[in-house]
Amino acid sequence: MNRELSVERHIEAPVTRVWETMMDRFEEWFCPRPWRAEARQVEWRPGGRSLVVMHGPNGEEMPNEGVILDYQPGRRFVFSDAFTGDWQPSGPFMVGLFEIVSEGSGTRFIATARHWTDESAEQHRTMGFDDGWGAMADQLKTLAEGGTL
Repeated sequence: MNRELSVERHIEAPVTRVWETMMDRFEEWFCPRPWRAEARQVEWRPGGRSLVVMHGPNGEEMPNEGVILDYQPGRRFVFSDAFTGDWQPSGPFMVGLFEIVSEGSGTRFIATARHWTDESAEQHRTMGFDDGWGAMADQLKTLAEGGTL
């Protein structure tokens, strides 16, 4: 089984604008509506702590703690829930990669979730990966192209 799930979007905006949107408006695009993301702490550097809480429309809270594994401004960031911010083992469920590359007059956005096991990949798929991460990618596209959510 393929343990990698991915969504891609072509965004009609230059890489610099897409990256700025990814960083400056992270909470607006990172979680599919009607849920919302709250970046309680994100240290944008390799080894930095990441704590993003997703809030549901009925008061649900889903904390997602991990670490930033790779951070290349203007290109990509990579995170994992395999560790907490002080390198304590946790989970693991996945490694998330969010990458952008220049493509024609715009930018290609690629969001990938890599899983340790077939079971966790299938669990993520069943949880609604395609719809959820697809909505997230659409939200980023809308914002980077100058639209509103």
